[in-house]
Amino acid sequence: MFSIRSFCRPQLRSSISLLLQHSSYTSSAAAVQADRTIREGPINDWTKEEIKSVYDSPILDLLFHGAQVHRHAHNFREVQQCTLLSIKTGGCSEDCAYCPQSSRYDTGLKAQRLMNKDAVLESAKRAKEAGSTRFCMGAAWRDTVGRKTNFNKILEYVKEIRNMGMEVCCTLGMLEKQQALELRKAGLTAYNHNLDTSREYYPNIITTRSYDERLKTLEFVRDAGINVCSGGIIGLGEAEEDRVGLLHTLATLPTHPESVPINALVAVKGTPLEDQKPVEIWEMIRMIATARIVMPKSMVRLSAGRVKFSMPEQALCFLAGANSIFTGEKLLTTPNNDFDADQLMFKMLGLIPKPPSFNEDETSQAGDCKEAAAAASSS
Repeated sequence: MFSIRSFCRPQLRSSISLLLQHSSYTSSAAAVQADRTIREGPINDWTKEEIKSVYDSPILDLLFHGAQVHRHAHNFREVQQCTLLSIKTGGCSEDCAYCPQSSRYDTGLKAQRLMNKDAVLESAKRAKEAGSTRFCMGAAWRDTVGRKTNFNKILEYVKEIRNMGMEVCCTLGMLEKQQALELRKAGLTAYNHNLDTSREYYPNIITTRSYDERLKTLEFVRDAGINVCSGGIIGLGEAEEDRVGLLHTLATLPTHPESVPINALVAVKGTPLEDQKPVEIWEMIRMIATARIVMPKSMVRLSAGRVKFSMPEQALCFLAGANSIFTGEKLLTTPNNDFDADQLMFKMLGLIPKPPSFNEDETSQAGDCKEAAAAASSS
């Protein structure tokens, strides 16, 4: 049997292709690519064909090798707990076909104003007490243009929550370059801006903002030094090649997203996708394991739709490479898993909460401030 370890990197791609075609070579693409990922670490020049070959590998093989990469790149017992709060609900002008917050659909959701500071901080405090280390704030806006007053309020929320010792994430629609810089200065850890699906299928789901506009926001976020949180939704009526296309776009960004949420559509009555068939657990496992192999260092988040999966099904997702979840009773406006059920799951599966982590320069700045304060108090 051939061994891919004997080939140097310039020959690797052609060698992998030959090995997979060789009749006596029985390993799947998941096995071959997982081995490469473990040896070489993250790469950004994946081809769609390579990712598709991983995605199409036999499910048990894919699960096994996703677990191998996960254990190599992360503490496999650690799971990041995040809480997502809708700080400005409903009334959105966009036409995202899955979203109950669009003003274009009659879903029974009443539009609300931006939550006040005390209510947001109280929610963050409760989330921290419940074990969350990242607090995410979502506003149902297309973009932040012309929202200076509300945007400045959110900057204050970010500062206050960051001072609680929590990571802070926002999802506020499209950003301008200067706004990304202001969020970074306020202490924002991550910015969520999902691509949702492949470039090819995207126009079937959203027409009010382009795929390139989404990528531009990710560029502004990345350039500002904020962690990128970007993933997608499966179950929108897309084909498997669209799922591969989504992963390919994410895996070939200049830097892999720090966090990759994998959402299963929660079909909401009144939206154009209300009659979509529920996503099966094997579809989630296939997405999670493939994401783990092609983006080994990213946090892969088991996100919307988790409430539909049993504890054994979620256990398979964690085994495949998921290491982040949303906790709390709601994900923006849709149901989420019960807190007690999650606590029981962590205990049963031997999972432990991942502690918060911050950028090195933030840690350095915090240390400088403490040293300065100590010096001042002793003088």
